[in-house]
Amino acid sequence: MTTPEPERTGGMPFAVGAYLIWGLLPLYLLYLKRVPALEFVGWRMASTVFVCLAVVLATRQGKELLRTLGNPRLLGLLTLSAVLIGGNWLIYAIAIQEGHVYAASLGYYISPLFNVLAGTLLLGERLAWRQWTAVAIAAGGVSLLAWGALEMLGVALALAVSFGSYGLVRRFAPVNALLGLTTESLVMTLPALGILGWYAASPAGISLGGDTTVDMLLIVSGVVTAAPLILYATAARRMDFSALGFVQYLAPTIVFLLGIFVFHEPLRQIQLACFAAIWTAVALFSWELWRQRGG
Repeated sequence: MTTPEPERTGGMPFAVGAYLIWGLLPLYLLYLKRVPALEFVGWRMASTVFVCLAVVLATRQGKELLRTLGNPRLLGLLTLSAVLIGGNWLIYAIAIQEGHVYAASLGYYISPLFNVLAGTLLLGERLAWRQWTAVAIAAGGVSLLAWGALEMLGVALALAVSFGSYGLVRRFAPVNALLGLTTESLVMTLPALGILGWYAASPAGISLGGDTTVDMLLIVSGVVTAAPLILYATAARRMDFSALGFVQYLAPTIVFLLGIFVFHEPLRQIQLACFAAIWTAVALFSWELWRQRGG
């Protein structure tokens, strides 16, 4: 059921892979714009469980999954993480579908600050003075963006807190990435079926069956969901939580650029200033990590 605590190395490739997929997610959602956000989340929940169970069976981890489900404390933690990530999916889908791409980007710029705060206050992680300087620069950049776009702040904070809390809960759940996500997906199965049943009974009906492209994109939503979450959960157990938070800037930067070049949202000077400040912070933070490791 449980796995030994891994050495705090080797998490970077998993983190980069997860954040690249998440960064490109708005392009996926762009093709599903006519699917209501709540229905999309229902499909995402329902299809993810099939993907996870297939991988569990293929890797012969069925007995470990049953032991995980039979552990009340572990099941409670994973139920909480399922609620957090499900809420995060819904908020994100609504933000993208309503054209608030910069709000989504801002949320994931704030989330690493939450991770750093959690890592230092709750997990006893220590930061060098250059890293604290990087945190201050990033916080200043985010404050500029929040001050210049208050209408984004509610969505952004909801995304930041829900996703940062999800990572923290998963950090305390002694189970590997696949079994954890499979358990979360099983917890979300009944709500997912309820959502899809409600839409199927509504006058507008369910989205499946109206367009071949939309059908295929809904069907593969489980793969789109499972892959980055498994990568992220693996990274969270293999590297410092605060360092993981700063790698997360990759995803909102991609989203930010998509907002400019694909969604064509207006770019204000204050947003550009925030972008420059955050990447200055990331460069400083990354350089300090490299220096500490004798690079």
